Amino acid sequence: MKITVFNGSPRSGGNIELLLNEAIKVIDTKIHDVEIFNLNNMHIKPCQDCGGCNITGICVIEDEMVAIYNSIRRADRIIIATPVFFSGVSAQTKIMIDRCQAFWCEKYILKRDIRNLYGRKGLFITVGGRKNDTGIKCSEETIKAFFRSISVPYHETLGFVSIEKKGDILEHPTAIKDTINAVERLLQ
Repeated sequence: MKITVFNGSPRSGGNIELLLNEAIKVIDTKIHDVEIFNLNNMHIKPCQDCGGCNITGICVIEDEMVAIYNSIRRADRIIIATPVFFSGVSAQTKIMIDRCQAFWCEKYILKRDIRNLYGRKGLFITVGGRKNDTGIKCSEETIKAFFRSISVPYHETLGFVSIEKKGDILEHPTAIKDTINAVERLLQ
């Protein structure tokens, strides 16, 4: 099984990275092919809304997004993790998602089938500093649109509130276990 993982956090060693490290430990890399993208370290231009992908389904911008496109096409499972910033996904995550407009055009304008033969599943992991889940719910709407555009019909969301400072997630009573359990379900 091919698993693509997106780390959308700009904070090295932060809560998202800690959760993703636990998630990846669950995946047997002898059986599964895992590709991890640390979006903060990548050179990806924002979507220019130029319409180039309307005709071909392929983005006209040539940058590190090409590797992401290829990985998404091959992926059976996709994990995307980002902190909540101002009730949305991080800028790093949003740039990547916006550039997936090419998939949207391919699927909805050009009517091409971009589904994976084995069926796809996704996992969205997020943390937010607020005490309520408003930011998590808002972020999930963006993730739903992303997964729908890349033909991921099912995904699970793991959202943790009141996680502000670096390392706070380690004090959460169930976050690590919840993440491990979610990844185990994803691999089924």
